[in-house]
Amino acid sequence: MLWKTDPTFYPSPKLAMRAPVEKLAYVAALNANGGNHPDALVVVDVDRGSDKYGQVVGRVDMPNVGDELHHFGWSACSSALCP
Repeated sequence: MLWKTDPTFYPSPKLAMRAPVEKLAYVAALNANGGNHPDALVVVDVDRGSDKYGQVVGRVDMPNVGDELHHFGWSACSSALCP
């Protein structure tokens, strides 16, 4: 069986830089100090033309304290996922 990548991935960083500019950033908000709050995934508006530019516009908390979010990428680094 031949492994095929997701067709939305870019085969190189150079090609990813030609892609449309991102309007949202998905950011892992880690509880690095071990407090009583779970990690979260936050959505930041990165559209320079938006009135909410630079603000958190969404948030999803992990269900349990101690759940760990790891790495994930934007278009620019998705080429690392291509064979």
